[in-house]
Amino acid sequence: MSSIFIREAKPADLNALLEFEQGIVSWERPFDDTLKEGEIHYYDLEAMIVADDVRVVVAESEGRVVGSGYARIEQGKAYQKFERYAYLGCMYVLPEFRGKGVNSMVLDELISWCRSANITEIRLEVYHNNYTAIKAYEKAGFKPGLTWMRLGLDEG
Repeated sequence: MSSIFIREAKPADLNALLEFEQGIVSWERPFDDTLKEGEIHYYDLEAMIVADDVRVVVAESEGRVVGSGYARIEQGKAYQKFERYAYLGCMYVLPEFRGKGVNSMVLDELISWCRSANITEIRLEVYHNNYTAIKAYEKAGFKPGLTWMRLGLDEG
């Protein structure tokens, strides 16, 4: 296997990141029947790449972007023990690179960045029945928190 390394994303990575975003949307559609059909965007990746309060990273192998993730610094709520926290998103690895530790490498880099920014709390969202992702995040030390629920009044 070729070597894989993690680096900060650059504007030149935008097309790969946009493809990854659609990969995430495709993966999540079976978990969420409220997602609109067609191309949708969760993130403003172009702005995030250059933002000071966001760290977007990519995993690269032989000049090819094969994975991604970001940590975005958010303000905590007045009732929380922490003033700021990091929210993780855009976690994606190309199918042929899954199971090779790429997601762990991305997480390690983002966690390191959070520590350097004196962030003591990291959060993310994962669908309750996305067992593969839950297992990966638990392996990295994440614990389940609040479960949100919904009621679609327009559903039969």
